[in-house]
Amino acid sequence: MKKTVHVVGAIIENERNEIFCALRGPEMTLPNYWEFPGGKIEDGESPEEALAREIKEEFNCSIEVGKKVEDTTYEYEKVIVRLETYMAKLVEGQPQALEHAEAKWVSREEMTQLNFAPADIPAVEKIIKGK
Repeated sequence: MKKTVHVVGAIIENERNEIFCALRGPEMTLPNYWEFPGGKIEDGESPEEALAREIKEEFNCSIEVGKKVEDTTYEYEKVIVRLETYMAKLVEGQPQALEHAEAKWVSREEMTQLNFAPADIPAVEKIIKGK
């Protein structure tokens, strides 16, 4: 039986209505896919707490987590991923990619050109349609 991993992703939007997207490096699982930054929920954490901690660790900035956008379960080759995505905004610092190959602010139109990880796609589609 495949292991299920529960993860969270932040859809961080700036004042220009651009969304912060991160590219997974070649050494990461799911290499070379774009994603909404985030990570695994640790025992005893709420999704919102996990998201704030992961963004601090991986991007050295602080966010305020807003409303939930999507809750998707996707079965990859080796693992089942449940991804909850939340709107978020920066409250301190500018994100720096400490672990990812690349990270950038993109418009909703540009998001359609990025190769997103399959679990992220339902949220991507929702955001593109939503505004």
